Amino acid sequence: MHAYDTNDLKRLFGLSAAAVRALARAGHLNPVRRAGRLHYSFQDLIVLRTASALRAANIPAQRINKTLEKLRAALPPGETLKKLSLTALGDRIAIREGKMLWESESGQYALALDIDDGPADLHEIRPAAVVDAENSADDFYAQAFDLEESNPLAARAAYEASLRADAQHVEARINLGRLLHLAGLLKDAEIIYRAAIRPEPLIAFNLGVLLEDLNRPAEAIAAYRDALALDPQLADAHFNLARLYEEASDSKASLRHLLAYRRMMDRDGS
Repeated sequence: MHAYDTNDLKRLFGLSAAAVRALARAGHLNPVRRAGRLHYSFQDLIVLRTASALRAANIPAQRINKTLEKLRAALPPGETLKKLSLTALGDRIAIREGKMLWESESGQYALALDIDDGPADLHEIRPAAVVDAENSADDFYAQAFDLEESNPLAARAAYEASLRADAQHVEARINLGRLLHLAGLLKDAEIIYRAAIRPEPLIAFNLGVLLEDLNRPAEAIAAYRDALALDPQLADAHFNLARLYEEASDSKASLRHLLAYRRMMDRDGS
């Protein structure tokens, strides 16, 4: 555990001392007081970072608390919210913890991500919308983007069509990988990400998130490091590396990446 005062947390996450105290009173944080300073675990920092992102999306504090409470109640005994991440559900923000997806505004369970380790046929879905061979990769991409919320299976097929038309279409590859990941088709998502022709920071970052869910932390670290080599301004890559190094008991590397994340937050807040 590391010691952080209220100014540190405000710089890192933009949360006031009152907001941090409210999260602690609600039981979401478990700081330990040592030598007059509060020490927060990385678990606490993950919760604070999630709360900060939801507040930035104008989610009311009461709903943030409600969502975090339901997440904690749904976890198996002894489990912690160690892999909280954010994703988008259309125009809504959702929190993902392992296989669970929660709508942040309502605090309701949104989707179960059943992991399928067997092979899947990425070409099994051919909706009527994806039929025009004359469409460009951008046409298919726009079609897929519009379908994501109403019909994610059709969106996946349209993204595949976009990639068949142009294998270098970065946005289609990123979004197809994300949809496969959310559907629990982790190995298929990995194939999509690794098939990228050119190195791209967001593909490397998403691959890192995926490899974490596949319980391959060493490979996830390598992917996040690749993402930072391509784009040193990816603050989330620093945060995730800090967490992974913390879990690997490499406190020196963890602190180095957390300080890098903090510098970026200081800069962006200035």
